[in-house]
Amino acid sequence: MSDVRLPIVIPTQPLGRKEIDSFRNNPFAGIIKFVVDIAQERVALGGEMNADAEALLLETGSRQEDLWGGNLLPWSEPGRIEYTSLINIRASADNPGMEIASAQIRKKVDTTIARWVNLG
Repeated sequence: MSDVRLPIVIPTQPLGRKEIDSFRNNPFAGIIKFVVDIAQERVALGGEMNADAEALLLETGSRQEDLWGGNLLPWSEPGRIEYTSLINIRASADNPGMEIASAQIRKKVDTTIARWVNLG
């Protein structure tokens, strides 16, 4: 087993099962960290912390208020999304906890993830 870690990626085309499977054990066995830009409808995947993916999106033109994080569980049956991340704590968006409280924001996260990642 290699100690090489995958970089955080912002897909430019939808990721299939092979690409998703390349994240297994890199660095976690069952999850992939993600951050979604709900305005630009793009996602950054990978890394040890959501803040790492958040930083990459900010460096490439995203605005902080548009970024929401969580975890993908593509190897569970069925594949699912967890809406929990430290980056989600923000009083200014009426989101005092780690979990995304707004159903509208969750729907935008779901739509963006579905566009870029095949969880099926």
